[in-house]
Amino acid sequence: MGTEASDTATGALSGLLENPVVGMSPWITFSLLVGPGRFEFAVGISLAAAVALVVLGRVVNRGSSWKLLELADVVFFGAMTAIGALASEGTRTWLETYAGEVANFTLATIAFGSMAVRMPFTLQYAREQADPSLWHTRGFIRTNYMITGVWGLAFLVAALAGLYGDLILRSPDNMWTNWIIQILAIVAALRFTAWYPDVVRARAAREAEGLGREPPNVASLMLPVAGLLVPIGIAVLVFDGDLWWLGVALVVIGGVLTKTLHARS
Repeated sequence: MGTEASDTATGALSGLLENPVVGMSPWITFSLLVGPGRFEFAVGISLAAAVALVVLGRVVNRGSSWKLLELADVVFFGAMTAIGALASEGTRTWLETYAGEVANFTLATIAFGSMAVRMPFTLQYAREQADPSLWHTRGFIRTNYMITGVWGLAFLVAALAGLYGDLILRSPDNMWTNWIIQILAIVAALRFTAWYPDVVRARAAREAEGLGREPPNVASLMLPVAGLLVPIGIAVLVFDGDLWWLGVALVVIGGVLTKTLHARS
């Protein structure tokens, strides 16, 4: 019984490590945590997570390949740690303000760059979960281009939002540019990562067999994002009293949209 439980836990951990979202988690963590007075904490947590993912990947999935994203995690956060340790006070202040945007722009560059060299970074993860007979099929490759591109766009949106908050608003801890917009972009990419492969599989089954279930619709894609509007509205009510009307509107719109999308999905 104990052995079965151990095997189940190992299998679950192995599956988790084969998910590209896990490889991006140090970057997501860093971009959301970093800010004035928090650079050392954010980069320390992110570097520890990056190293842990590499070690666990080699221990749990002994036959797995080295991932571009894993290596980029360790190199980037290792370099940021070294720079932070040796930086002057002025440089450290700059890092506390702009390091989140640097990380987001870097990951967007990795995403689009991997597509440019015809190796979208999600492909390495997807191959470890799929039968080798699918690796070179058009649908499999196109799916990974789409998912990698969406993640590139999500981190580009997060970077531009943070840059707007830092340069235009002069508010590195602005709730909208540093948290809400970035979280919405990440949640949208997370949802697309789960939704799009299911659409491709359903379409392929219908084309091959002329039957099968309908592909998931756009309403099911948007449902989790709409659901976030309610807690965002509550956060606005709690932390930004001047915009109480917007908070109320977001709660109402989020509730109505969630109910409508749920019915259509």
